[in-house]
Amino acid sequence: MAQARSASPGASSNDRESFEADALELVDSLYRTALRLTRVPADADDLVQETYLKAFRAADRFEPGTNLRAWLFTILHNTARNRARDRARDRVTIDSEVVDEAAETGPFNRAGTPDNPETLLLKRTLAPELQAAVDELPDQFREAVWLRDVEEFSYSEIADMLNIPVGTVMSRISRGRRMLFNRLTHPSSVNA
Repeated sequence: MAQARSASPGASSNDRESFEADALELVDSLYRTALRLTRVPADADDLVQETYLKAFRAADRFEPGTNLRAWLFTILHNTARNRARDRARDRVTIDSEVVDEAAETGPFNRAGTPDNPETLLLKRTLAPELQAAVDELPDQFREAVWLRDVEEFSYSEIADMLNIPVGTVMSRISRGRRMLFNRLTHPSSVNA
């Protein structure tokens, strides 16, 4: 697990560089989770970039010897939550021509767009049925299951990241896994 040695303002440039190198080792893991949260690669890129910007600006507040990975994931989740809240406040304008065009072409028409490495990895490692089942989970369950089963965070780390009680984390993971199981074992009954 990546640990920062020191990142205080008076620390040497080597300590700062070491902190940044340790943090950047986690970029792939952060991106996978950002993509799960946003479901749009460009938004995931922006979310990860903003996470690192905030982390590097606050590096002097990171406590050496603590879990750098959990600290970065907490920043990622807080940033995602703030963005979602801000988007909900934005005024919505509807262009009926754009809506009609989107309805005709489907929600995410990526024809001709090359897959990114994360997407290729998931396509190769997750069966299409499992990928579809994970994608169909409601956000709160998908997020908890992903952090536990893919990113392998502890219940308490997830609770801290999502700012919810540990019992709620356990409940969401249990219910999310049950939804996945039901979807995978009885696919026709879920859509009926």
